[in-house]
Amino acid sequence: MRVCRWVAAAVLLACGSDDREVVVYTSVDQVFSEPVFRAFERATGIAVRAVFDTEETKSTGVLNRLLAESAHPRADVFWSGDPVRPFVLVKRSLVERYRSPAAAGMPAGLRATDGTWSGLAARARVLLVDDRKVPEADRPRSLRDLAAPRWRGQVAIASPLFGTTTMHVAALFVAWGPAAARRFLDDLRQNGVRIASSNGEVARLVVAGEVAIGLTDTDDAHEAVAGGAPVHVVYPDQDGTGTLVMPTSVVLLRGGPHPEEARRLVDHLLGAGVEKTLAEHGAHMPLRAGVPTPAGVRPVGALRAMQVDYARVAAEMERIQPWLRTWVGL
Repeated sequence: MRVCRWVAAAVLLACGSDDREVVVYTSVDQVFSEPVFRAFERATGIAVRAVFDTEETKSTGVLNRLLAESAHPRADVFWSGDPVRPFVLVKRSLVERYRSPAAAGMPAGLRATDGTWSGLAARARVLLVDDRKVPEADRPRSLRDLAAPRWRGQVAIASPLFGTTTMHVAALFVAWGPAAARRFLDDLRQNGVRIASSNGEVARLVVAGEVAIGLTDTDDAHEAVAGGAPVHVVYPDQDGTGTLVMPTSVVLLRGGPHPEEARRLVDHLLGAGVEKTLAEHGAHMPLRAGVPTPAGVRPVGALRAMQVDYARVAAEMERIQPWLRTWVGL
């Protein structure tokens, strides 16, 4: 069978019609997701044509493409790096319900009872702290600590217009209420917060000593720790509202060109083997019991997690977009 070439960013390369194939759009980092797709190809003989999001427009780019193509779908599956973007598609009736047998081992609250989405392999939103600048006794314990005058000009976050930072801000609007969330973000701006292009860039700024604290995801933080940087990871608000936990999520897209192959891919993504791969290579926290967690990453069950209604967060995320654009100066 002729092997389809991989597709980078937003470009699809044509494959011959004789091949069985499936088209997946994903905001899961290519370095982690591509090996998963290759394993699926080897196991099934089905070629995967993948569209990967960029680091700077994480989640937003492929989501907007799916919305633009909704009248004539080109993708079969959306594998999201967070559990919120799929709800934008569900709201617009762009998702085909599918209760994958592979989802049976997932916690009930992390998969839809109506089959619209299923979660797997989670990350968390953490603080990456420069040990050279912040003594152990002074490490922040809460997100609200980031607005303290002592950290003026020493905190970095990724742009809240993209990726997991958007979801995190929307979750704060739900958990704290709009007034408190706006006040916190305004306090951050008054405190000279540095807005980076991505969560990976946030981690790099901390490692380079350009800022003392960065708000980022566990995979980027774990990479910094594994690389030997003098940094420490703080899971914030463990004595309060809890740390935001974000499973990746999978949906079957309505009207996709390869429905049978799409179901096969969804089943594969929700298997224990994929959670194991993402745990080992991407510092993701498995949701399924029995899959080991990598050293340095807390198991989901060991965290006080923020209580999140993902559908409500998705709605809030759309609602606050105009305010966020103003907040970042657009």
